[in-house]
Amino acid sequence: MGLIITLIVGGILGWLASIVMRTDGQQGVFLNVVVGVIGALLGGFLAPMLGFTGVNIMKNGISAPSLIVSFIGALILLAIVNLVRRGRVR
Repeated sequence: MGLIITLIVGGILGWLASIVMRTDGQQGVFLNVVVGVIGALLGGFLAPMLGFTGVNIMKNGISAPSLIVSFIGALILLAIVNLVRRGRVR
């Protein structure tokens, strides 16, 4: 059940991040889920390095701070992909 919730939340966060980064037309549902889940992992990895604790979705479950960190991780991931793909961030 946790995997299904992770995929649903990852898909929603990936979709919202792709709307903000204006890459929604280039991605499908599958890539939105991938971006959301990898963004959550990236955000959960970077947050403790910046001094934020208790925001890892995989360890502490879904909370408002963990959703925000995961969303920011998805934005960072999309910015990196745009930078590599086009040479600039949109």
